[in-house]
Amino acid sequence: MVAQRVADMTLDELKVLVEEIVDRRILESLTPVEFRSVDEINEFIDQHRWTPPPGSPSNLELIREDRDR
Repeated sequence: MVAQRVADMTLDELKVLVEEIVDRRILESLTPVEFRSVDEINEFIDQHRWTPPPGSPSNLELIREDRDR
């Protein structure tokens, strides 16, 4: 495609350009970057899990607090 300004394109030319860009981005998003085993994924989750500080209210306590308001 010849480089041209968007303002100089016809509506059909602009639609083709947009479709090409969208198609390319969809294909890029579907292409796996790397493969990890289930064990590697579980290890990653374990390493990045957030633990609330000691003394924080439990989920049940938070729900009861919301309910009692």
